[in-house]
Amino acid sequence: MKLFYVYIVECSDKSFYIGFTSNLDKRLNEHNSGLHRDSYTYKRRPVVLKWFQQFTDPSQAIKVEKQLKGWSRRKKIALIEENWEKLVEYSKNYRQNGSSDTS
Repeated sequence: MKLFYVYIVECSDKSFYIGFTSNLDKRLNEHNSGLHRDSYTYKRRPVVLKWFQQFTDPSQAIKVEKQLKGWSRRKKIALIEENWEKLVEYSKNYRQNGSSDTS
């Protein structure tokens, strides 16, 4: 069974990069080796894997990747830290006292 991964790496400038791959180790090596000069991570190396999720359905993995790319930084951090309470609090669908997902 072929596996697919959605992952979050933290770059040297503390920004996050979210990607999709079928070979996580190879892809991380590509990020850190600077294989693709035009890539987001090229000038932000080294990158460190912070989170990943495994999928058997590539379309589901791509859907999750796109979803994560739309999240705020604080929501990504809540996911990485497995802080489910904060993840719900920062959700765009969760409104309390007019709070929003803008951080």
